[in-house]
Amino acid sequence: MKTIITSTGDNVASKFDQRFGRAGWFCVYDRDERTTNFIENSFKNTNGGAGTKTSEMVAELGASQVISGDFGPKAKNMLEKFNIQMIILDESNISVQDIINQIIKN
Repeated sequence: MKTIITSTGDNVASKFDQRFGRAGWFCVYDRDERTTNFIENSFKNTNGGAGTKTSEMVAELGASQVISGDFGPKAKNMLEKFNIQMIILDESNISVQDIINQIIKN
């Protein structure tokens, strides 16, 4: 099972990014393999439709859930359409590694 975590950088020490469509990076955490892969968000600077395009990318990556701080209405609709679970965290000062550690505990 793959979980996408929005990130400000390209490694597990990076801070969690509370934005979804405009997040700088995505950490793809594979729960079965316990591996991470970082992908830069090529839609972060688009003029419009970042949430929709990002949702499509997340679906193409095979994610079953996304952890972020906020999802816009269009992104929510797209993620629901793709049956991808949205988990909202309201914490701005944690790292991607902190979130992975919580996933491993559960």
